[in-house]
Amino acid sequence: MMLNRIFPFLNWLPEARGATLRADLVAGLTGAVIVLPQGVAYALIAGLPPEFGLYGAVVIALVAGLFGSSMHLVSGPTAALSIVVFSVVSGVVSPDSPEFIPYVITVTFLAGLIQLGLGMAKLGGVVNFISHTVVVGFTTGAAVLIATSQLRHLLGLDMSAGGSFINTVVGVVQRLPDFHLPSMLIGMATLGVVLLVAWAKPRWPGMLIAMLAASIFAWLLGGEERGLTMVGGMPGQLPPMTTPVLSPDVLSKLVPGALALAVIGLIEAAAISRAIAAYSRQRVDGNQEFIGQGLSNIVGSFFSCYVGSGSFTRTAANFHAGAVTPVSVIVSALIVVTVLLLAPGITGYLPMPAMAAIVLLIAWRLVSFQQWGRILRASRQETLILLVTFASTLALALEFAIYLGVLLSLLLFLKRAGKPRLVPVAPTPNRPGNPYRNALKRNLPQCPQLRILRLDGSLFFGAVDHVQSVLRGYTDAGYRHIVIVGPGVNFIDMAGAEMLVSEAERLRALGGGLYLCGFKDPAIELLRRPQYKPSIGEENIFSSPEAAVSALFPLLDRTVCEACTARIFQQCDSVPTRSLLGAQSSHGP
Repeated sequence: MMLNRIFPFLNWLPEARGATLRADLVAGLTGAVIVLPQGVAYALIAGLPPEFGLYGAVVIALVAGLFGSSMHLVSGPTAALSIVVFSVVSGVVSPDSPEFIPYVITVTFLAGLIQLGLGMAKLGGVVNFISHTVVVGFTTGAAVLIATSQLRHLLGLDMSAGGSFINTVVGVVQRLPDFHLPSMLIGMATLGVVLLVAWAKPRWPGMLIAMLAASIFAWLLGGEERGLTMVGGMPGQLPPMTTPVLSPDVLSKLVPGALALAVIGLIEAAAISRAIAAYSRQRVDGNQEFIGQGLSNIVGSFFSCYVGSGSFTRTAANFHAGAVTPVSVIVSALIVVTVLLLAPGITGYLPMPAMAAIVLLIAWRLVSFQQWGRILRASRQETLILLVTFASTLALALEFAIYLGVLLSLLLFLKRAGKPRLVPVAPTPNRPGNPYRNALKRNLPQCPQLRILRLDGSLFFGAVDHVQSVLRGYTDAGYRHIVIVGPGVNFIDMAGAEMLVSEAERLRALGGGLYLCGFKDPAIELLRRPQYKPSIGEENIFSSPEAAVSALFPLLDRTVCEACTARIFQQCDSVPTRSLLGAQSSHGP
Protein backbone atom coordinates (compact mmCIF):
# COMPACT_ATOMS: atom_id res chain seq x y z
CA MET A 1 0.00 0.00 0.00
CA MET A 2 2.82 2.43 0.87
CA LEU A 3 4.51 1.62 -2.45
CA ASN A 4 1.30 2.46 -4.30
CA ARG A 5 1.13 5.82 -2.53
CA ILE A 6 4.69 6.66 -3.56
CA PHE A 7 4.17 5.39 -7.11
CA PRO A 8 0.47 6.01 -7.85
CA PHE A 9 0.77 4.60 -11.38
CA LEU A 10 0.93 1.13 -9.80
CA ASN A 11 -2.77 1.52 -9.02
CA TRP A 12 -3.89 1.73 -12.64
CA LEU A 13 -1.09 0.02 -14.57
CA PRO A 14 -2.62 -3.48 -14.20
CA GLU A 15 -5.76 -2.22 -15.95
CA ALA A 16 -3.86 -1.28 -19.13
CA ARG A 17 -4.71 -4.32 -21.24
CA GLY A 18 -7.28 -5.53 -23.74
CA ALA A 19 -10.07 -3.09 -24.58
CA THR A 20 -8.71 -0.54 -22.14
CA LEU A 21 -5.35 -0.50 -23.90
CA ARG A 22 -6.97 -0.15 -27.34
CA ALA A 23 -9.05 2.81 -26.11
CA ASP A 24 -5.94 4.46 -24.69
CA LEU A 25 -4.06 3.98 -27.98
CA VAL A 26 -6.80 5.80 -29.92
CA ALA A 27 -6.99 8.59 -27.34
CA GLY A 28 -3.19 8.94 -27.39
CA LEU A 29 -3.17 9.39 -31.16
CA THR A 30 -5.86 12.05 -30.88
CA GLY A 31 -3.89 13.86 -28.21
CA ALA A 32 -0.72 13.87 -30.32
CA VAL A 33 -2.55 15.40 -33.27
CA ILE A 34 -3.81 18.20 -31.02
CA VAL A 35 -0.59 18.89 -29.13
CA LEU A 36 1.70 19.13 -32.17
CA PRO A 37 0.38 22.51 -33.36
CA GLN A 38 -0.42 23.70 -29.83
CA GLY A 39 3.03 22.90 -28.46
CA VAL A 40 4.71 24.91 -31.21
CA ALA A 41 2.26 27.80 -30.71
CA TYR A 42 2.72 27.91 -26.95
CA ALA A 43 6.51 27.91 -27.27
CA LEU A 44 6.14 30.91 -29.56
CA ILE A 45 4.06 32.68 -26.88
CA ALA A 46 6.77 31.97 -24.30
CA GLY A 47 9.45 33.43 -26.57
CA LEU A 48 11.14 30.03 -26.99
CA PRO A 49 12.14 27.87 -29.97
CA PRO A 50 9.27 25.65 -31.20
CA GLU A 51 10.78 22.39 -29.94
CA PHE A 52 10.46 23.55 -26.31
CA GLY A 53 6.68 23.26 -26.54
CA LEU A 54 6.98 19.68 -27.76
CA TYR A 55 9.56 18.80 -25.10
CA GLY A 56 7.01 19.79 -22.47
CA ALA A 57 4.35 17.73 -24.23
CA VAL A 58 6.62 14.71 -23.72
CA VAL A 59 8.42 15.02 -20.37
CA ILE A 60 5.93 17.05 -18.34
CA ALA A 61 2.97 15.08 -19.67
CA LEU A 62 4.64 11.75 -18.84
CA VAL A 63 5.70 12.61 -15.28
CA ALA A 64 2.41 14.31 -14.38
CA GLY A 65 0.45 11.40 -15.82
CA LEU A 66 2.46 8.84 -13.84
CA PHE A 67 2.52 10.67 -10.51
CA GLY A 68 -0.79 12.56 -10.56
CA SER A 69 -4.13 11.18 -9.41
CA SER A 70 -6.38 11.93 -12.40
CA MET A 71 -6.89 9.24 -15.03
CA HIS A 72 -7.57 11.79 -17.76
CA LEU A 73 -5.62 14.98 -17.01
CA VAL A 74 -3.11 15.81 -19.75
CA SER A 75 -0.34 18.20 -18.72
CA GLY A 76 2.15 20.20 -20.72
CA PRO A 77 2.53 23.75 -22.02
CA THR A 78 -0.53 26.00 -21.76
CA ALA A 79 -1.36 29.42 -23.17
CA ALA A 80 -1.75 31.23 -19.84
CA LEU A 81 1.46 29.83 -18.35
CA SER A 82 3.36 30.53 -21.56
CA ILE A 83 2.58 34.24 -21.44
CA VAL A 84 3.40 34.38 -17.71
CA VAL A 85 6.73 32.63 -18.31
CA PHE A 86 7.56 35.19 -20.97
CA SER A 87 6.46 38.07 -18.74
CA VAL A 88 8.40 36.85 -15.69
CA VAL A 89 11.68 36.08 -17.43
CA SER A 90 11.63 38.97 -19.91
CA GLY A 91 11.27 41.27 -16.88
CA VAL A 92 14.68 40.01 -15.72
CA VAL A 93 16.60 39.54 -18.99
CA SER A 94 15.91 40.40 -22.62
CA PRO A 95 14.19 37.67 -24.70
CA ASP A 96 17.08 38.01 -27.16
CA SER A 97 19.66 37.42 -24.42
CA PRO A 98 21.52 34.07 -24.23
CA GLU A 99 20.47 33.99 -20.56
CA PHE A 100 16.76 33.92 -21.41
CA ILE A 101 16.44 30.15 -21.87
CA PRO A 102 18.55 29.24 -18.77
CA TYR A 103 16.38 31.59 -16.72
CA VAL A 104 13.22 29.95 -18.11
CA ILE A 105 14.62 26.57 -17.06
CA THR A 106 15.40 27.97 -13.59
CA VAL A 107 11.93 29.43 -13.03
CA THR A 108 10.45 26.10 -14.11
CA PHE A 109 12.56 24.28 -11.51
CA LEU A 110 11.56 26.75 -8.79
CA ALA A 111 7.86 26.55 -9.66
CA GLY A 112 8.07 22.76 -9.49
CA LEU A 113 9.73 22.87 -6.07
CA ILE A 114 6.98 25.13 -4.73
CA GLN A 115 4.27 22.86 -6.13
CA LEU A 116 5.92 19.74 -4.74
CA GLY A 117 6.32 21.37 -1.33
CA LEU A 118 2.64 22.37 -1.23
CA GLY A 119 1.61 18.85 -2.20
CA MET A 120 3.82 17.13 0.37
CA ALA A 121 2.59 19.53 3.06
CA LYS A 122 -0.98 18.59 2.06
CA LEU A 123 -1.87 22.19 1.27
CA GLY A 124 -4.05 21.39 -1.70
CA GLY A 125 -6.64 23.89 -0.48
CA VAL A 126 -4.29 26.84 -1.06
CA VAL A 127 -5.67 27.30 -4.58
CA ASN A 128 -9.09 28.04 -3.07
CA PHE A 129 -7.76 31.47 -2.09
CA ILE A 130 -7.66 32.36 -5.77
CA SER A 131 -11.26 33.23 -6.55
CA HIS A 132 -12.95 32.29 -9.79
CA THR A 133 -13.35 35.98 -10.62
CA VAL A 134 -9.60 36.57 -10.32
CA VAL A 135 -8.92 33.64 -12.65
CA VAL A 136 -11.40 34.97 -15.24
CA GLY A 137 -9.92 38.48 -15.13
CA PHE A 138 -6.36 37.20 -15.29
CA THR A 139 -7.08 34.78 -18.13
CA THR A 140 -8.78 37.49 -20.17
CA GLY A 141 -5.88 39.86 -19.63
CA ALA A 142 -3.41 37.14 -20.58
CA ALA A 143 -5.43 36.51 -23.74
CA VAL A 144 -5.19 40.19 -24.70
CA LEU A 145 -1.43 40.18 -24.06
CA ILE A 146 -1.01 37.02 -26.13
CA ALA A 147 -2.98 38.52 -29.00
CA THR A 148 -1.10 41.82 -29.04
CA SER A 149 2.27 40.04 -28.86
CA GLN A 150 1.47 38.23 -32.12
CA LEU A 151 0.35 41.23 -34.15
CA ARG A 152 3.91 41.93 -35.29
CA HIS A 153 4.17 38.42 -36.75
CA LEU A 154 0.69 38.52 -38.28
CA LEU A 155 1.37 41.85 -40.02
CA GLY A 156 5.05 41.21 -40.77
CA LEU A 157 6.22 44.26 -38.79
CA ASP A 158 9.84 44.80 -37.80
CA MET A 159 9.48 45.02 -34.02
CA SER A 160 11.41 43.58 -31.10
CA ALA A 161 9.83 41.12 -28.68
CA GLY A 162 8.90 42.10 -25.14
CA GLY A 163 7.79 45.47 -23.90
CA SER A 164 4.65 46.51 -22.07
CA PHE A 165 1.14 46.19 -23.45
CA ILE A 166 0.89 49.93 -24.13
CA ASN A 167 4.28 50.07 -25.84
CA THR A 168 3.40 47.07 -28.01
CA VAL A 169 0.08 48.57 -29.09
CA VAL A 170 1.66 51.96 -29.79
CA GLY A 171 4.47 50.31 -31.75
CA VAL A 172 2.02 48.33 -33.88
CA VAL A 173 -0.07 51.42 -34.61
CA GLN A 174 3.00 53.47 -35.56
CA ARG A 175 4.30 50.79 -37.92
CA LEU A 176 0.92 49.79 -39.34
CA PRO A 177 1.48 51.56 -42.70
CA ASP A 178 4.53 49.30 -43.19
CA PHE A 179 2.61 46.04 -42.88
CA HIS A 180 3.72 43.12 -45.06
CA LEU A 181 0.86 42.08 -47.36
CA PRO A 182 1.96 38.44 -47.96
CA SER A 183 2.29 37.90 -44.20
CA MET A 184 -1.17 39.27 -43.53
CA LEU A 185 -2.66 37.16 -46.35
CA ILE A 186 -1.07 34.01 -44.93
CA GLY A 187 -2.39 34.81 -41.46
CA MET A 188 -5.91 35.54 -42.65
CA ALA A 189 -5.95 32.39 -44.77
CA THR A 190 -4.84 30.30 -41.79
CA LEU A 191 -7.62 31.71 -39.64
CA GLY A 192 -10.10 31.09 -42.43
CA VAL A 193 -9.09 27.43 -42.77
CA VAL A 194 -9.32 26.80 -39.00
CA LEU A 195 -12.79 28.35 -38.80
CA LEU A 196 -13.96 26.53 -41.94
CA VAL A 197 -12.84 23.15 -40.60
CA ALA A 198 -14.39 23.89 -37.21
CA TRP A 199 -17.70 24.66 -38.93
CA ALA A 200 -17.74 21.85 -41.48
CA LYS A 201 -15.85 19.06 -39.65
CA PRO A 202 -15.60 19.97 -35.96
CA ARG A 203 -13.98 16.63 -35.07
CA TRP A 204 -11.10 17.13 -37.50
CA PRO A 205 -7.77 18.63 -36.28
CA GLY A 206 -8.43 22.12 -37.59
CA MET A 207 -5.18 23.69 -36.40
CA LEU A 208 -3.04 20.96 -37.93
CA ILE A 209 -4.90 21.20 -41.25
CA ALA A 210 -4.57 24.98 -41.23
CA MET A 211 -0.81 24.75 -40.60
CA LEU A 212 -0.40 22.37 -43.53
CA ALA A 213 -2.50 24.67 -45.73
CA ALA A 214 -0.44 27.69 -44.62
CA SER A 215 2.78 25.93 -45.61
CA ILE A 216 1.34 25.34 -49.09
CA PHE A 217 0.15 28.96 -49.34
CA ALA A 218 3.58 30.21 -48.31
CA TRP A 219 5.25 28.04 -50.96
CA LEU A 220 2.86 29.34 -53.64
CA LEU A 221 3.56 32.94 -52.60
CA GLY A 222 7.30 32.44 -52.77
CA GLY A 223 8.17 31.78 -49.13
CA GLU A 224 11.21 33.57 -47.73
CA GLU A 225 11.94 35.13 -51.12
CA ARG A 226 8.81 37.23 -50.63
CA GLY A 227 9.89 38.28 -47.14
CA LEU A 228 7.92 35.68 -45.22
CA THR A 229 9.45 34.73 -41.87
CA MET A 230 9.47 30.98 -41.22
CA VAL A 231 9.24 29.26 -37.83
CA GLY A 232 12.38 27.24 -38.55
CA GLY A 233 13.17 23.56 -38.18
CA MET A 234 13.62 21.72 -34.90
CA PRO A 235 16.70 19.74 -33.89
CA GLY A 236 16.17 16.04 -34.56
CA GLN A 237 16.89 14.87 -31.03
CA LEU A 238 15.32 13.94 -27.74
CA PRO A 239 14.93 16.69 -25.14
CA PRO A 240 18.53 17.64 -24.26
CA MET A 241 19.71 17.87 -20.66
CA THR A 242 19.68 21.34 -19.07
CA THR A 243 20.63 22.67 -15.64
CA PRO A 244 18.88 25.44 -13.66
CA VAL A 245 20.91 28.49 -12.68
CA LEU A 246 20.87 28.39 -8.88
CA SER A 247 22.97 31.45 -8.00
CA PRO A 248 21.51 33.61 -5.16
CA ASP A 249 21.25 36.65 -7.44
CA VAL A 250 19.18 34.80 -10.06
CA LEU A 251 17.01 33.07 -7.48
CA SER A 252 16.14 36.36 -5.77
CA LYS A 253 14.93 37.74 -9.11
CA LEU A 254 12.91 34.70 -10.16
CA VAL A 255 11.32 33.41 -6.94
CA PRO A 256 8.35 35.88 -6.94
CA GLY A 257 7.53 34.95 -10.53
CA ALA A 258 8.03 31.25 -9.79
CA LEU A 259 5.50 31.46 -6.97
CA ALA A 260 2.91 32.98 -9.29
CA LEU A 261 3.63 30.34 -11.95
CA ALA A 262 3.32 27.57 -9.37
CA VAL A 263 -0.03 28.80 -8.10
CA ILE A 264 -1.46 29.46 -11.58
CA GLY A 265 -0.34 26.02 -12.72
CA LEU A 266 -1.94 24.36 -9.71
CA ILE A 267 -5.18 26.26 -10.24
CA GLU A 268 -5.33 25.06 -13.85
CA ALA A 269 -4.54 21.46 -12.98
CA ALA A 270 -6.92 21.30 -9.99
CA ALA A 271 -9.82 22.94 -11.83
CA ILE A 272 -9.46 20.77 -14.93
CA SER A 273 -9.00 17.48 -13.09
CA ARG A 274 -12.05 18.19 -10.91
CA ALA A 275 -14.15 19.21 -13.92
CA ILE A 276 -13.34 15.97 -15.75
CA ALA A 277 -13.80 13.92 -12.57
CA ALA A 278 -17.39 15.15 -12.43
CA TYR A 279 -18.00 13.26 -15.69
CA SER A 280 -15.74 10.26 -15.11
CA ARG A 281 -16.94 9.71 -11.51
CA GLN A 282 -13.32 9.43 -10.42
CA ARG A 283 -12.10 10.69 -7.07
CA VAL A 284 -9.20 13.10 -7.51
CA ASP A 285 -6.62 13.54 -4.74
CA GLY A 286 -5.72 17.25 -4.81
CA ASN A 287 -2.50 16.81 -2.83
CA GLN A 288 -1.30 13.98 -5.11
CA GLU A 289 -2.10 16.14 -8.12
CA PHE A 290 0.07 18.89 -6.63
CA ILE A 291 2.89 16.38 -6.20
CA GLY A 292 2.50 15.19 -9.79
CA GLN A 293 2.59 18.73 -11.16
CA GLY A 294 5.59 19.63 -9.02
CA LEU A 295 7.58 16.55 -10.04
CA SER A 296 6.74 17.10 -13.71
CA ASN A 297 8.14 20.64 -13.67
CA ILE A 298 11.20 19.69 -11.62
CA VAL A 299 12.06 16.81 -13.94
CA GLY A 300 11.09 18.87 -16.98
CA SER A 301 13.53 21.62 -16.02
CA PHE A 302 16.39 19.14 -16.55
CA PHE A 303 15.07 18.22 -20.01
CA SER A 304 14.62 21.60 -21.73
CA CYS A 305 10.99 22.12 -20.66
CA TYR A 306 9.32 25.24 -19.39
CA VAL A 307 6.50 25.41 -16.83
CA GLY A 308 3.52 23.26 -17.71
CA SER A 309 0.18 22.37 -16.20
CA GLY A 310 -3.09 20.72 -17.07
CA SER A 311 -4.51 21.60 -20.48
CA PHE A 312 -8.28 21.79 -20.70
CA THR A 313 -8.35 21.28 -24.48
CA ARG A 314 -6.14 18.21 -24.46
CA THR A 315 -7.72 16.78 -21.30
CA ALA A 316 -11.25 17.11 -22.69
CA ALA A 317 -10.15 15.56 -25.98
CA ASN A 318 -8.44 12.74 -24.11
CA PHE A 319 -11.58 11.95 -22.12
CA HIS A 320 -13.98 12.17 -25.05
CA ALA A 321 -11.66 10.04 -27.20
CA GLY A 322 -12.27 7.21 -24.73
CA ALA A 323 -9.10 7.23 -22.59
CA VAL A 324 -9.31 5.02 -19.52
CA THR A 325 -5.82 5.33 -17.99
CA PRO A 326 -2.79 7.64 -18.39
CA VAL A 327 -1.42 5.14 -20.92
CA SER A 328 -3.05 7.50 -23.45
CA VAL A 329 -0.61 10.21 -22.32
CA ILE A 330 2.33 7.81 -22.78
CA VAL A 331 1.16 6.97 -26.31
CA SER A 332 0.78 10.66 -27.19
CA ALA A 333 4.27 11.42 -25.86
CA LEU A 334 5.80 8.59 -27.90
CA ILE A 335 4.17 9.91 -31.07
CA VAL A 336 5.54 13.40 -30.38
CA VAL A 337 9.02 11.89 -29.82
CA THR A 338 8.71 10.09 -33.17
CA VAL A 339 7.94 13.38 -34.91
CA LEU A 340 10.89 15.05 -33.19
CA LEU A 341 13.26 12.31 -34.33
CA LEU A 342 11.93 11.53 -37.82
CA ALA A 343 10.43 14.81 -39.01
CA PRO A 344 12.14 17.64 -37.13
CA GLY A 345 12.29 19.90 -40.17
CA ILE A 346 8.53 19.99 -40.61
CA THR A 347 8.24 23.37 -38.88
CA GLY A 348 10.85 24.83 -41.22
CA TYR A 349 8.13 25.11 -43.87
CA LEU A 350 5.69 26.80 -41.52
CA PRO A 351 5.34 30.60 -41.91
CA MET A 352 5.40 32.67 -38.75
CA PRO A 353 2.21 34.61 -39.68
CA ALA A 354 0.36 31.27 -39.73
CA MET A 355 1.55 30.47 -36.23
CA ALA A 356 0.57 33.97 -35.15
CA ALA A 357 -2.94 33.34 -36.49
CA ILE A 358 -3.13 30.05 -34.56
CA VAL A 359 -2.00 31.84 -31.39
CA LEU A 360 -4.60 34.57 -31.93
CA LEU A 361 -7.29 31.91 -32.14
CA ILE A 362 -6.01 30.29 -28.94
CA ALA A 363 -6.12 33.68 -27.22
CA TRP A 364 -9.68 34.26 -28.41
CA ARG A 365 -10.78 30.92 -26.98
CA LEU A 366 -9.32 31.86 -23.58
CA VAL A 367 -11.91 34.64 -23.21
CA SER A 368 -15.26 33.62 -21.76
CA PHE A 369 -17.81 36.33 -22.47
CA GLN A 370 -20.45 34.22 -20.74
CA GLN A 371 -18.49 34.27 -17.48
CA TRP A 372 -17.90 38.00 -17.81
CA GLY A 373 -21.64 38.54 -18.22
CA ARG A 374 -22.44 36.44 -15.15
CA ILE A 375 -19.93 38.30 -12.99
CA LEU A 376 -21.02 41.74 -14.18
CA ARG A 377 -24.65 40.89 -13.38
CA ALA A 378 -23.93 39.14 -10.09
CA SER A 379 -22.14 41.63 -7.86
CA ARG A 380 -20.48 45.04 -7.84
CA GLN A 381 -17.68 43.75 -5.64
CA GLU A 382 -16.98 40.80 -7.95
CA THR A 383 -17.09 43.20 -10.91
CA LEU A 384 -14.49 45.39 -9.19
CA ILE A 385 -12.23 42.36 -8.62
CA LEU A 386 -12.66 41.33 -12.26
CA LEU A 387 -11.85 44.76 -13.69
CA VAL A 388 -8.90 45.40 -11.35
CA THR A 389 -7.36 42.00 -12.12
CA PHE A 390 -7.90 42.46 -15.86
CA ALA A 391 -6.47 45.99 -15.90
CA SER A 392 -3.49 45.08 -13.71
CA THR A 393 -2.73 42.13 -16.00
CA LEU A 394 -2.27 44.61 -18.83
CA ALA A 395 -0.51 47.31 -16.81
CA LEU A 396 1.68 45.33 -14.37
CA ALA A 397 3.88 42.27 -14.43
CA LEU A 398 1.57 39.27 -14.70
CA GLU A 399 2.63 37.69 -11.43
CA PHE A 400 1.78 40.89 -9.54
CA ALA A 401 -1.62 41.02 -11.26
CA ILE A 402 -2.45 37.68 -9.65
CA TYR A 403 -1.24 38.90 -6.25
CA LEU A 404 -3.26 42.10 -6.58
CA GLY A 405 -6.41 40.20 -7.54
CA VAL A 406 -6.02 37.82 -4.61
CA LEU A 407 -5.32 40.68 -2.20
CA LEU A 408 -8.40 42.59 -3.35
CA SER A 409 -10.53 39.44 -3.07
CA LEU A 410 -9.33 38.84 0.49
CA LEU A 411 -9.86 42.48 1.48
CA LEU A 412 -13.42 42.48 0.19
CA PHE A 413 -14.05 39.14 1.87
CA LEU A 414 -12.76 40.49 5.17
CA LYS A 415 -14.90 43.57 4.72
CA ARG A 416 -18.00 41.40 4.30
CA ALA A 417 -16.98 39.05 7.10
CA GLY A 418 -16.20 42.04 9.33
CA LYS A 419 -19.82 43.20 9.17
CA PRO A 420 -21.94 40.15 9.98
CA ARG A 421 -25.65 40.83 10.01
CA LEU A 422 -27.50 41.03 13.32
CA VAL A 423 -31.04 40.30 12.20
CA PRO A 424 -33.98 40.88 14.59
CA VAL A 425 -36.07 37.72 14.80
CA ALA A 426 -39.49 37.02 16.32
CA PRO A 427 -41.95 34.13 16.57
CA THR A 428 -44.00 33.53 13.43
CA PRO A 429 -47.72 33.32 14.30
CA ASN A 430 -49.99 30.73 12.71
CA ARG A 431 -47.04 28.42 12.03
CA PRO A 432 -46.54 25.07 13.79
CA GLY A 433 -44.20 25.65 16.72
CA ASN A 434 -44.08 29.41 16.06
CA PRO A 435 -40.54 29.33 14.57
CA TYR A 436 -38.37 32.43 14.89
CA ARG A 437 -37.88 34.24 11.59
CA ASN A 438 -36.57 37.56 10.23
CA ALA A 439 -38.86 40.14 11.84
CA LEU A 440 -38.05 42.94 9.40
CA LYS A 441 -38.50 40.84 6.29
CA ARG A 442 -41.82 39.36 7.47
CA ASN A 443 -43.00 42.53 9.23
CA LEU A 444 -43.42 40.69 12.53
CA PRO A 445 -44.14 42.55 15.80
CA GLN A 446 -41.31 42.54 18.34
CA CYS A 447 -41.05 42.73 22.11
CA PRO A 448 -40.30 46.27 23.36
CA GLN A 449 -38.09 44.93 26.19
CA LEU A 450 -36.38 41.80 24.93
CA ARG A 451 -34.56 42.08 21.62
CA ILE A 452 -33.65 38.79 19.91
CA LEU A 453 -30.91 39.07 17.26
CA ARG A 454 -29.65 36.34 14.91
CA LEU A 455 -25.91 36.68 14.24
CA ASP A 456 -25.12 35.69 10.63
CA GLY A 457 -21.37 35.23 10.64
CA SER A 458 -18.44 34.31 12.83
CA LEU A 459 -17.37 36.51 15.72
CA PHE A 460 -13.68 37.25 15.17
CA PHE A 461 -11.38 40.23 15.66
CA GLY A 462 -12.44 41.84 12.39
CA ALA A 463 -16.15 41.74 13.28
CA VAL A 464 -15.92 42.80 16.94
CA ASP A 465 -16.26 46.56 16.42
CA HIS A 466 -19.30 46.20 14.13
CA VAL A 467 -21.15 43.78 16.42
CA GLN A 468 -20.41 45.87 19.49
CA SER A 469 -21.65 49.06 17.86
CA VAL A 470 -24.92 47.34 16.86
CA LEU A 471 -25.47 46.05 20.40
CA ARG A 472 -24.84 49.49 21.88
CA GLY A 473 -27.26 50.97 19.38
CA TYR A 474 -30.02 48.76 20.78
CA THR A 475 -28.99 49.75 24.31
CA ASP A 476 -29.28 53.42 23.37
CA ALA A 477 -32.77 52.64 22.08
CA GLY A 478 -33.73 51.42 25.55
CA TYR A 479 -33.20 47.68 25.37
CA ARG A 480 -31.59 46.10 28.45
CA HIS A 481 -32.14 42.42 27.63
CA ILE A 482 -30.53 41.17 24.38
CA VAL A 483 -30.49 37.59 23.14
CA ILE A 484 -28.02 36.58 20.41
CA VAL A 485 -29.06 33.54 18.39
CA GLY A 486 -25.97 31.95 16.84
CA PRO A 487 -26.58 28.80 14.73
CA GLY A 488 -24.65 30.46 11.88
CA VAL A 489 -21.61 31.28 14.02
CA ASN A 490 -18.77 28.88 13.15
CA PHE A 491 -16.20 30.23 15.60
CA ILE A 492 -15.52 32.87 18.23
CA ASP A 493 -11.95 34.03 18.71
CA MET A 494 -10.42 35.69 21.77
CA ALA A 495 -11.33 39.20 20.62
CA GLY A 496 -14.93 38.09 20.14
CA ALA A 497 -15.02 36.47 23.56
CA GLU A 498 -13.60 39.62 25.21
CA MET A 499 -16.24 41.76 23.52
CA LEU A 500 -19.09 39.47 24.65
CA VAL A 501 -17.79 39.61 28.22
CA SER A 502 -17.60 43.41 28.05
CA GLU A 503 -21.17 43.71 26.70
CA ALA A 504 -22.52 41.19 29.22
CA GLU A 505 -21.06 43.17 32.12
CA ARG A 506 -22.27 46.48 30.68
CA LEU A 507 -25.85 45.26 30.22
CA ARG A 508 -25.82 43.66 33.65
CA ALA A 509 -24.81 47.03 35.16
CA LEU A 510 -27.80 48.59 33.38
CA GLY A 511 -30.13 46.07 34.99
CA GLY A 512 -30.38 43.69 32.05
CA GLY A 513 -28.16 41.08 30.50
CA LEU A 514 -26.67 39.51 27.36
CA TYR A 515 -27.84 36.00 26.57
CA LEU A 516 -26.70 33.43 24.02
CA CYS A 517 -28.69 30.63 22.45
CA GLY A 518 -28.45 28.11 19.65
CA PHE A 519 -24.65 28.29 19.33
CA LYS A 520 -22.70 25.25 18.13
CA ASP A 521 -20.59 23.61 20.83
CA PRO A 522 -17.24 24.24 19.03
CA ALA A 523 -18.12 27.93 18.60
CA ILE A 524 -19.04 28.49 22.23
CA GLU A 525 -16.31 26.31 23.69
CA LEU A 526 -14.02 29.29 24.31
CA LEU A 527 -16.70 31.10 26.35
CA ARG A 528 -16.92 28.15 28.74
CA ARG A 529 -13.29 28.48 29.76
CA PRO A 530 -12.52 29.75 33.29
CA GLN A 531 -11.48 33.26 32.24
CA TYR A 532 -14.82 33.93 30.46
CA LYS A 533 -17.40 31.62 32.03
CA PRO A 534 -18.05 33.67 35.21
CA SER A 535 -18.75 36.84 33.22
CA ILE A 536 -20.93 35.22 30.58
CA GLY A 537 -22.66 32.89 33.05
CA GLU A 538 -23.66 29.33 32.18
CA GLU A 539 -27.21 30.23 33.21
CA ASN A 540 -27.27 32.78 30.36
CA ILE A 541 -26.55 30.22 27.64
CA PHE A 542 -29.63 28.51 26.19
CA SER A 543 -30.32 25.84 23.61
CA SER A 544 -33.06 27.74 21.75
CA PRO A 545 -34.87 31.11 21.64
CA GLU A 546 -37.92 29.49 23.24
CA ALA A 547 -35.84 28.34 26.21
CA ALA A 548 -34.28 31.80 26.52
CA VAL A 549 -37.68 33.55 26.48
CA SER A 550 -39.11 31.13 29.05
CA ALA A 551 -36.23 31.87 31.45
CA LEU A 552 -36.07 35.63 30.84
CA PHE A 553 -39.76 36.56 30.74
CA PRO A 554 -40.07 36.90 34.53
CA LEU A 555 -37.24 39.47 34.44
CA LEU A 556 -39.17 41.85 32.17
CA ASP A 557 -40.91 44.98 33.50
CA ARG A 558 -44.52 43.88 34.15
CA THR A 559 -45.95 47.37 33.72
CA VAL A 560 -44.51 47.55 30.20
CA CYS A 561 -45.92 44.09 29.46
CA GLU A 562 -49.39 45.21 30.64
CA ALA A 563 -49.35 48.12 28.18
CA CYS A 564 -47.83 46.09 25.32
CA THR A 565 -49.99 45.22 22.31
CA ALA A 566 -47.42 43.01 20.52
CA ARG A 567 -48.02 39.93 22.68
CA ILE A 568 -45.62 37.79 20.62
CA PHE A 569 -44.62 35.22 23.27
CA GLN A 570 -46.82 32.49 24.70
CA GLN A 571 -45.96 33.80 28.18
CA CYS A 572 -47.61 37.11 27.29
CA ASP A 573 -51.04 35.49 27.63
CA SER A 574 -50.49 35.23 31.38
CA VAL A 575 -50.23 39.03 31.71
CA PRO A 576 -53.52 40.96 31.58
CA THR A 577 -53.62 44.12 29.51
CA ARG A 578 -53.87 47.48 31.20
CA SER A 579 -57.36 48.09 29.78
CA LEU A 580 -58.55 44.83 31.31
CA LEU A 581 -57.05 45.83 34.64
CA GLY A 582 -58.86 49.15 34.47
CA ALA A 583 -62.20 47.45 33.79
CA GLN A 584 -61.77 45.17 36.77
CA SER A 585 -60.99 48.07 39.12
CA SER A 586 -64.04 50.10 37.96
CA HIS A 587 -66.48 47.27 38.80
CA GLY A 588 -64.92 46.76 42.19
CA PRO A 589 -64.81 43.52 44.15
